[in-house]
Amino acid sequence: MIGGTDIPVCDRSRYSAAESTFLTEYGSRNTSPRHRQECLCHRKKIVSVVAGVLIAICATSVFAASPQLTSVMPRGAQRGTDLDVTFTGARLDDAQEVLFYSPGITVKELKAESPQKVKIHFAIAPDATLGEHTLRLRTSSGITELRTFWVGAMPDAQEKEPNDDIKTAQKIELNTTVAGVIKTEDVDYFEVNAKKGQRLTAEVEGIRLGDAMFDPYVSILTEKKSELATSDDTPLLRQDPIASTIVPEDGKYIIELHEASYGGSDSSYYRLHVGTFPRPMMAFPMGGTAESDLSVKLLGDVSGEMAESIHLPAEASELFSYFPQQGGQIAPSPVKMRVSKFPNIMEKEPNNWVDSATVVDIAPPFACNGIIDKPGDADFFKFKAKKDQALDIEVFARRLGSPLDSVAHIFTMKGEAPAGNDDKEGPDSQFRFNPPADGEYCVRVIDQLNGGGPDYAYRVEVTPVAPSLEMSIPLVAPNSQERQTISVPRGGRIATLLRATRNDFGGAVKISAAQLPKGVTCADVTVDPNLDTVPVVFEAAADAPVAGSLADLTGASPDPNVKFTSEFKQLADLVVYGNQTAYYQARVNKLAVAVTNEAPYKLKIVEPKVPLVQSGSMQLKVVAERKPDFKGPIQLAMVFNPPGVGSGPITIPENATEAFIPLNASGDARVGKWGIVVNGVADVNGPLWSSTQLAQLEIAPPIMNGKIEMTATEQGKPTQVLCNLDQKTPFDGNAKVQLLGLPPNCTTTEKEVTAKDDKVLFDVNTTDKSPTGQHNSLFCAITVMKNGEPITQTIAGGGVLRIDKPSAAASAVAKAPQSKGPVSRLEKLRQDQAAKTQ
Repeated sequence: MIGGTDIPVCDRSRYSAAESTFLTEYGSRNTSPRHRQECLCHRKKIVSVVAGVLIAICATSVFAASPQLTSVMPRGAQRGTDLDVTFTGARLDDAQEVLFYSPGITVKELKAESPQKVKIHFAIAPDATLGEHTLRLRTSSGITELRTFWVGAMPDAQEKEPNDDIKTAQKIELNTTVAGVIKTEDVDYFEVNAKKGQRLTAEVEGIRLGDAMFDPYVSILTEKKSELATSDDTPLLRQDPIASTIVPEDGKYIIELHEASYGGSDSSYYRLHVGTFPRPMMAFPMGGTAESDLSVKLLGDVSGEMAESIHLPAEASELFSYFPQQGGQIAPSPVKMRVSKFPNIMEKEPNNWVDSATVVDIAPPFACNGIIDKPGDADFFKFKAKKDQALDIEVFARRLGSPLDSVAHIFTMKGEAPAGNDDKEGPDSQFRFNPPADGEYCVRVIDQLNGGGPDYAYRVEVTPVAPSLEMSIPLVAPNSQERQTISVPRGGRIATLLRATRNDFGGAVKISAAQLPKGVTCADVTVDPNLDTVPVVFEAAADAPVAGSLADLTGASPDPNVKFTSEFKQLADLVVYGNQTAYYQARVNKLAVAVTNEAPYKLKIVEPKVPLVQSGSMQLKVVAERKPDFKGPIQLAMVFNPPGVGSGPITIPENATEAFIPLNASGDARVGKWGIVVNGVADVNGPLWSSTQLAQLEIAPPIMNGKIEMTATEQGKPTQVLCNLDQKTPFDGNAKVQLLGLPPNCTTTEKEVTAKDDKVLFDVNTTDKSPTGQHNSLFCAITVMKNGEPITQTIAGGGVLRIDKPSAAASAVAKAPQSKGPVSRLEKLRQDQAAKTQ
């Protein structure tokens, strides 16, 4: 897509499919008969123009964004250390800054060594958060894709080959992080010394590094190759493994690491943590009340459960990370918890049926916490609900590291189950329940396979439905990071399409941006009540510093009585495999915005002085202001089409300063005044984007409607086609009306009508070469001049002209009484019958 329109331009391997998609969109979204006829008449021309636009854009941009960041090496480091990090990609020679989404890492020095490589000196704070840190590289020409860097607690070591045999295992110290790569059919071995009774754990960051479809498998072996522990996937880390054991005796132990199916690649990087650190898999209860001290049991550690008191943050958190510590060591990755504003309810056994359910003595919202502690176990919680108070029932288990595959139901006290769910959020259950009457109900939790065990923990949140708003920038293609950041040229503009997804509320939404770079403005925009997208324009002053920031987007209702929470959400698909399935994503909640160097061109919409009417068309003029040394073509496309309006991409040719974007409105295009903006992209040592101002386009009711009467004639004979007119909108002076869609070798001339006329009659001439048959392609178009600009509309379609071969009975027909005006279908049949009886 270009700038959020529905025109795909980023499938670089299937241009013909892209052209076909464009033709489908261009025909289906622009439904006027005139437009359909023009598409049929000029199909080859359209294909050739679109192909040129697509190839031009794709040839100058791998991801239609500049610059490009493909790798960050090394993939991580110990906190409290300094190191040099290499950023690799394209168009990086003007790199200026690293934008971090979380604190803890600062840049001491940044040096671009080439357009493909930047050396950056990181200083990692001693208290930096462990785990994933998301980042982008900002250059003076733009912002890169999102990438990650990982922070650990233990010293780092580099894998050294050869270590592909247990006899040549690389010796490492306990409590070390090894950075390496698993190539095809590679196996890496590491040797550590451990003492009897020690906890020995090997944990891998593999697919989570976001570099490749890498499914690591790790084992802990004795020196004699006996397996003590193995791991492939884990509920806590998904496709990344954790193997733990209690050392049986003093001696040497081997850590074996390979891809699960003995695959691998040059991009299958890993960070292997080997040590005595605690490694529980979850906390129980799996959440608590904000700003409280929560006593928890940490479950799943090979040495047994641990008791902790955790101080929860003041704000509610969807996923709160807690890093367990013990014996001076800290787990490399956290256990996940929920932090809510409502209280916890703990299960009390026995509670395996409605008559023995754990009693919840407060009204929703609340959270029920329990463990399916043995196979076949079922947990019930009884609560009171009011009729028609919609409740959301959501289980948190697998998302928080539990092996439970939940199935949840609501039960009545009679044992009936009116609502329930198995998998909604991955293996976790989620559904909505509308109580049919005031009374007592139970929520039940079981395992889908009737499993159970001491670590099958869960948390069920029962909450009244709460309205919320989620904002995002629509993807231009599946799994793509293209056009997900905002790069504004100095003295210029850039636009994006913003999606506002309403959950459980309606009405208009006002969206605002804050924490923008100095000199950048973004006017508040309002999303129409019946739409979920809106164009947003960012503008930079001519003297704005070339800089960047991570901006906040917030949404609110223009009505002060309508309240909801709002969040900007951006998911970066870092690992994609198979049928465009994202296996690992990074999530951020701020929008990266930068001021870039001045662009060599600026764009402006010449705002129309007349409306685009329903079933009408318009040529939208866009003007380019070029720097003297910039002469290249500029591809243009609408960022947003008002409902019922279609548009196509167009190019301002080399050295030219203007182009016209064709707009077509369907018969039910939504009437009103709409903000429109056009994005442009040109090849300036790579793709450089710029936008017009936010202009206004009015969609208005039709000037008139019409109906074409069916007409019949014979080859070589003239006829008349009557179009009855139904005036809708008054206009001054004369309007020009054309009859279009005639078959070959048929001609007519345009007519003029006034606002008072109720019909128009066209004289149609045929020849002996005019094709016979019934032709249902006729349509009429009207052009009205206003304020010096045309208003063009298709006023009637589906007209039928029948052309017959000359018959032997023509002379008989000639003797029949002739009507004044066009021959109707009925009259033609009568004439035919009269001729046959002669």
